[in-house]
Amino acid sequence: MTKKPLFQTIGVIGKQQDTEALETLKILRDALLQQNRTLLLEEQTASLLPGHSFSVKPMPELAACSELIIVIGGDGNLLNAARALSLSKTPVLGIHRGHLGFLTDIHPTALEEELLEVLSGQYYQEKRFLLSLRIEHQGKVTATGNALNEVLLSHGSVSKMIEFEVYIDEQFVYSERSDGLITATPTGSTAYALSADGPILHPSLDAIVLVPLCPHTLSSRPIVVEGNRRIKLVPSAHNKVYPKVSCDSQIVFPTVPGDEIHIEKQKGHLNLIHPKRYCYFKTLRNKLHWGRKL
Repeated sequence: MTKKPLFQTIGVIGKQQDTEALETLKILRDALLQQNRTLLLEEQTASLLPGHSFSVKPMPELAACSELIIVIGGDGNLLNAARALSLSKTPVLGIHRGHLGFLTDIHPTALEEELLEVLSGQYYQEKRFLLSLRIEHQGKVTATGNALNEVLLSHGSVSKMIEFEVYIDEQFVYSERSDGLITATPTGSTAYALSADGPILHPSLDAIVLVPLCPHTLSSRPIVVEGNRRIKLVPSAHNKVYPKVSCDSQIVFPTVPGDEIHIEKQKGHLNLIHPKRYCYFKTLRNKLHWGRKL
């Protein structure tokens, strides 16, 4: 295996209000200090370790000052970090303290062993692209965001269908009545899009998938397009409930009649670090219970 550069300055982001995550944070702290690494703590993470002597950085500055970012928590914690850090080139490593763990793949019981391997240069790195969201009203930008998993157009909390039109590279694709539409990256193809019967896309693919949510027609199916396509969604002015747009189900934007929703690949990407034994298909087998006897 090719020798990789060592990570000397490491930024740490911890899961809030979680006893197990705090225990893992302390183990990680001790392991990094034993390896003579310099630790930087994200602001909220620093509050979990009262009396510490480490430098504290706000999230936007953490990547600029670190050679590696370690996120302790579930996929939601890594999604939040990815959106904030994606324009930097700093690699991110996830320690699993959540539920599914598609993105955070170091288990706490193997933390010290696999962390030492990563710090010695034995790791696998891949690029995951994000989606850029822009909402426009009469030609003016009213909201922007980004998403590692998906951008969701939906009716919000009210159980009513919405109408909208879909355009790809300004070419009209279809109009639809449904609960909404998921526009997902390959990373997000195993998240909300999968629960809506979307296809699984390998993370290495340069592609975007559009998955309808409960469409009011049997002929509506997911569409996979090349990653550089520009997608535009135009909600109908006749909607009784005006839709909302969310990024990774964590950031929500309201829309008003006349809005246009523009989605395309973001220029920056997430540099995701995995332990050397990482295998994407093994992750799918474990998380989706493939081949397991009933």
